[in-house]
Amino acid sequence: MTHEPQSRRIRRLDARSLRGLAHPLRIRLLSSLRLDGPATASQLAARLGESSGATSYHLRQLAEYGFVEDEPGRGKGRERWWRSVHQGTMTDEHLLLAQDPEVRGALSTLLHEYATQRAQEVSTWIATRHEWSREWVEAADTSEYTLDLSPALAAELSHKVHELVESYRTAAPQDGTPDAAKVRVHSHIFPVRPRTDDT
Repeated sequence: MTHEPQSRRIRRLDARSLRGLAHPLRIRLLSSLRLDGPATASQLAARLGESSGATSYHLRQLAEYGFVEDEPGRGKGRERWWRSVHQGTMTDEHLLLAQDPEVRGALSTLLHEYATQRAQEVSTWIATRHEWSREWVEAADTSEYTLDLSPALAAELSHKVHELVESYRTAAPQDGTPDAAKVRVHSHIFPVRPRTDDT
């Protein structure tokens, strides 16, 4: 479950909005608008390596489901700027536990695309870390842990991680702070089955 921070605009997904979002390009478009800011269909096409026709169509679909909207005060003539309506999405237990094959398929598409994006972000950091300052190279982290926990303790850990990350929003540096940058924080908590050496 994704914990909902009180200070942010979070879209709580239902079955309809989940199906509306569960397309790889739509997920990438929405992620780009949230991370990189408002853009036109042509700009997004260049960012993502897609045709502007495809980005235009899927932006309109995202707008129909309430995920994106026009950016006021920008655009000339037929040029249309888009922005994300919300800063994040939240998936509740009723969707995670849904038995409807269509809902389960949509959720699987969404989660797999998120996993792919996060892996690409880490790979990009590794490939470009030499372009960053020594302070950023030393500050960055790609740790992993294996713990023995019950479901209740795993849920408690997840909640505390979310609370800690959210607490840093109020500590964000002011404009003009030297070497400040957006920071991506990925969190994955899930059980694994030990491999057996069956022969």
